[in-house]
Amino acid sequence: MSLRVLVVDDQSVVRAGFAAVIDAEEDMTVVGEAGAGAEAVRLAGELAPDVVVMDVRLPDLDGIATTRIITGRENAPRVLVLTAFDLDAYVFEALRAGASGFLLRDVPAAELLRAIRVVAAGESVLTPAATRRLIGHYASGTRPGFRPGSGPREPAGLTGHERYVLTLVASGLDDAEIAGQLGTTARTVRSHVDALLRKLGLRDRVQATILAYDLGLARPNLPGTHI
Repeated sequence: MSLRVLVVDDQSVVRAGFAAVIDAEEDMTVVGEAGAGAEAVRLAGELAPDVVVMDVRLPDLDGIATTRIITGRENAPRVLVLTAFDLDAYVFEALRAGASGFLLRDVPAAELLRAIRVVAAGESVLTPAATRRLIGHYASGTRPGFRPGSGPREPAGLTGHERYVLTLVASGLDDAEIAGQLGTTARTVRSHVDALLRKLGLRDRVQATILAYDLGLARPNLPGTHI
């Protein structure tokens, strides 16, 4: 089945360009286009896309607020945020709003298409620079909105094994690498991680990483860190 994609951008030329690139793929179909946040919210509900490609700067609701509304619904689509501005505040707010990825709008077409497929599969996408800064801010306590003691409390009922798996996810290890740590298979790890995300009410590994750092379960290891 084709991935159903909704394209949201306030510039009609840019929106049409993204739509043309996406629609040219055999495994993707653009089911709708929106030029404003409220329109995107409505179309996301009506068209049931798998992925929403979301611009940050919109004329009414901004892309962050729009993402928060869309991802807050039952059976919500994945949201891939695109922006011309590589600013830390956008990265943090987009991820906390429920976005599964964050890319600059000038990424090559092949990278955009790969990102759509990745987030549709339940994984997460960040630019390398955004990933480094995300982890770096958690290392220094300088992330936007940070206040000592303002992080969330650890969810009740989290087992020691689940805490360890969450820590491994936050360290940037993939399923095969985590399997090596646990002495099991990558398929089993994926099942454990999916169950953990459901238990914690998280959409993907990026949100799990943010939670792990908020809880103090993970520490940065900047060289080679990835999500």
